[in-house]
Amino acid sequence: MKREYVYPAFGRFWHWTQAFLILFLAVTGFEIHGSLRFFGYEQAVRFHNGAAWSFLVLIAFAVFWHFTTDEWRQYVPTWKNVRAQAEYYLFGIFQDAPHPTRKTKLKKLNPLQKIVYASLKLFVLPLVWVSGLLYMFYRYPQKHEVLALDVTTLEPIALAHTAGAFALLVFLVAHLYLTTTGHTVTSNLKAMVTGWEDVEEEPAPGAGPSHAAATPDAR
Repeated sequence: MKREYVYPAFGRFWHWTQAFLILFLAVTGFEIHGSLRFFGYEQAVRFHNGAAWSFLVLIAFAVFWHFTTDEWRQYVPTWKNVRAQAEYYLFGIFQDAPHPTRKTKLKKLNPLQKIVYASLKLFVLPLVWVSGLLYMFYRYPQKHEVLALDVTTLEPIALAHTAGAFALLVFLVAHLYLTTTGHTVTSNLKAMVTGWEDVEEEPAPGAGPSHAAATPDAR
């Protein structure tokens, strides 16, 4: 094992701020839907809209950072070792099996994470943003307004927004669980606070793959 600076400062800031905003949007969103009572309806709407704009600003900076640092390459999906990774999460992790992939600064995500994160960024988040903005700027038809959309057209927008929000919450719950699957229960959490993580070292030339870094083909 060796210590490696895997998560830079802005990446950690973006990660934690995004997590807080998603949770805050969930709380205020549930209150808007009447599922809980905390801020009051009008205040919840204001807070929800404010958090949504903050989220969009954060994403704009995150997109700029990802492309100027080439971090976007971390999310390019691959099918290599996907089955091995799925088997590890379903069975191997409970049998203390070796992890099928090795984390490094240049390869932070395993194959399953790449697919999930790419889907999140390309489909789920855009669904939430677009439906949320349409919902926010929807104007109810005014009297004698011929070209106004019928009020019933708001329902599919609201349903799409809610579906996207629940998908985000499912991802967040799964993400919290997977955070506990590092070398220790808290090692991944500490890495996202400090940026430093203990990673497997590359095997010496000619030494063959180590037990911890074994790939499915090497087993």
